[in-house]
Amino acid sequence: MATQTAPVASTAPSEIWFTRCPVPTATGLAYKLGWLDEEFAADGVPVRTLQESTPENALHHYDHRLPTLIREGGNMLAIAARAQGEPTKLVGLTWIEEAQAILVRPDSGITEPAHLKGKRLALPNWSDHEIPSHIRGTSISRGMSLLGYKGALHAGGLTFDDVDVVEVDGTIRNIGGAGRDSQPGRGTLNKLWAIDALAAGEVDAVYVKGASALDGAREAGVVVGINLDALPDKASRVNNGTPRPITVHQSLIDDHFDYLVRFLEATLRAADWAAQNVERVHEVLQAETRGSVEAVTQAYGADFHKTLHPTLDADRLALFDQQKKALGLFGFLERDFALADWVDPRPLEAAYERLARSR
Repeated sequence: MATQTAPVASTAPSEIWFTRCPVPTATGLAYKLGWLDEEFAADGVPVRTLQESTPENALHHYDHRLPTLIREGGNMLAIAARAQGEPTKLVGLTWIEEAQAILVRPDSGITEPAHLKGKRLALPNWSDHEIPSHIRGTSISRGMSLLGYKGALHAGGLTFDDVDVVEVDGTIRNIGGAGRDSQPGRGTLNKLWAIDALAAGEVDAVYVKGASALDGAREAGVVVGINLDALPDKASRVNNGTPRPITVHQSLIDDHFDYLVRFLEATLRAADWAAQNVERVHEVLQAETRGSVEAVTQAYGADFHKTLHPTLDADRLALFDQQKKALGLFGFLERDFALADWVDPRPLEAAYERLARSR
C-alpha cells in the first residue's frame, strides 16, 4: 500500500453530502438517529443526503462528482467511477450478508449449485445511459447477475461453459413507487430482474439480492433454489454489496480531514448502538431497505446488526480486489488501476482513535 502523509490543514466545508444504498449501513442509522446533524450543528455545516435531494444531485450517487460526498454504496459504481478517472479514495469496507439467491420455479428441482448444469440463466442486458462509458458502471443488474452466477457455479464445480446464458430485458419494474429511472431512495424499488421471464418459463434461474427482491419473488410465485448466503466460501458471495466500499473525493481528505473523521466516528457510534438495539434497528431498516419486516429478517440474518463497522483489513481488501478483477474481466471497467493506490486508511484509523477516546 502506498505511504500516506498526514493532511496539512482542515477547513470547514460549506456542506457535507452523503449517500447510501437501501441496505443496512451505519451511515443510514447515524442519519436516522439524528447524530450526523448533531455532530456538525455547532459548526454550522449542514449534512445533506442525496436520497432526499434533487434528481440532478442524486445522479452523483452514480458518478461521484461531488467533492464533499461520502458514499457508502455498491462497489460497481464506486470502482467504475475510479476507473473512469474520478479522484476518489477508498476509506472503508463493510460486509453485510444481504440475501443473495438464485430464484427458480417451485417445480424446477434446482436446490444446489450443481443443479445449474445445462440450465438457462437470465442475464439482464446492458443499461442505457446518456454517457456511453457509464453504461459499464450503471448496468448493475447485469453485473450482479454475472457475479452471482459465477459464485454459484464455482461452488458447484461448474463454469459458464456448463450453462446457457439468456439475455433478457434489464428493466427494473417498480411496485408502489417511482418509475424505472428513479434515483436511490425514491419510491419502492423492488428490483425484479427478469423474474417475469422466470415465472413464464423462458429461463430457469434468476439472480437477485436484498429484502425487496424477496418480496418480489413471493409475489411472482417463484422460490429460492440456491441460497448463496449459505455457501461456506465467503468468496462465492463477492458481489456489488459484498464488500461495500466507503469512498470520498481526494479533496475531502486534503481540505476537510477532521470533518471526515468526525463523520466516520458518528457512524462508528451508530454501529456500536446497533449491536445493542436490534429491535430499533429493524424499525429503521424497514424504511431504509424498502422491504417488509419478514423480508428484512430473512435478507440480513439474525446478527447483521453486530457487524456494521467498516474496516480495511487484509481479508476484506482481498475480497474487494477479487471483485475489481472480475468487473474488469466482464467488461465493466474503463481501465484497470492498482487497488493499493486507491486505499487511504488514515480517516478510518483516526475515527476509531477518536471513538476510543470518547468511551
